[in-house]
Amino acid sequence: MIDLSVNFAGLKLKNPVILASGVWDLPYTKIIDFEKLGGVIYKSLSLMPREGNPPPRITEIPCGVINSIGLANKGIKIFNREVLPELKELGTEVFLNIFGESIEEFSKISSLIRDVSGIEVNISCPNVEKGGVYFGRDPETAYQVTKAVCENTDLPVIVKLTPAASDIVVVAEACQEAGACAITAVNTFPGLVIDIDSGKPLFERVVGGVSGPAIKPLALYKVYEVSSNVGIPVIGSGGIGNYEDVLEYFFAGAMAIQLGSVIFTNPLAPIEIIDNITKYAKEKGYSNLKEIRRCVDE
Repeated sequence: MIDLSVNFAGLKLKNPVILASGVWDLPYTKIIDFEKLGGVIYKSLSLMPREGNPPPRITEIPCGVINSIGLANKGIKIFNREVLPELKELGTEVFLNIFGESIEEFSKISSLIRDVSGIEVNISCPNVEKGGVYFGRDPETAYQVTKAVCENTDLPVIVKLTPAASDIVVVAEACQEAGACAITAVNTFPGLVIDIDSGKPLFERVVGGVSGPAIKPLALYKVYEVSSNVGIPVIGSGGIGNYEDVLEYFFAGAMAIQLGSVIFTNPLAPIEIIDNITKYAKEKGYSNLKEIRRCVDE
C-alpha cells in the first residue's frame, strides 16, 4: 500500500487531493466517490446571503476560463441548516471557504462555523466590490483578518492568497504570524474579457478571475515563493489538470493541492489524479508522499 496521507494542524487527510471552493456542489457527489478524496472546500460563504454578480458570469478562454460569479451564496445561517448536514455525510474532510466585506464580518461568520474540519479564509476574490483581493494585497489587513478569524474559532485556519499582491511572501508571513495553520496559493488571477460587438467588458464588474492551464506556471512560482519563506504548509492551486502537474506542485513545495476548473472539462480528474500518483509512487519505489517530496526537504 502507498501512504498518500497528509498531516497538518492536527488533521490527517487521506491524500493531498482537495476540491477547491466554487467549482462543485452536492450534485457532483453523484459523479465521483468523495470518500476517495483528501478533502473538499465548500464554496465561499458570507454572513448574509449574496446574489452575486449579474450574468454573464463565466466564459471560456484559450487554456482556461474566466469568471465573475461574485461569491453568490445562501449565507452561513441557511447553510448551517440546509447544507451542512449533507456535507457531514461525504466521508471526507470538509472545509468552509468564508468571505467578509469587513474584519467584523469575518469575526462573526467564523464564530458561527461548526462541525467541519477547518476554515479557508478568502482574502483573494478579484470580482467583488468590497473586501476580496483588496484584503489580500495588504499584509497588515491580511494579518487583521486572519487574527480575527483565529480568535473566533478553534478550527484550523487556512488563508487563500491572491496572486495580485505586490509581495505575496510578505502577505503570507503576516497570515502565519496572525495564527494561520496553512496557506493556499493561489486564487484566480485578475483578468479582462472584451465583447468586441459592444466594445465593452463582458462582465459588469469588468474584472474576472482567470483559472485553468494558462495560469499554472504563474501559480507554481507563487507556491515556490511562499513555501520557501513560511514555516506552515502550503496548498497549491492553479491550472492543475493531471498528476504530472500535481508532482510539479509537490516539487515546488506544496504539501497538498486543490483542483478547480479541471473538473469542468474532466469531472473524473480527481480520482484519476489520485490513482496516477499511486501508480507513479509504485513505479518509483516510493512508499509514501514524504518520500516523493524528499527533494523539496533536501
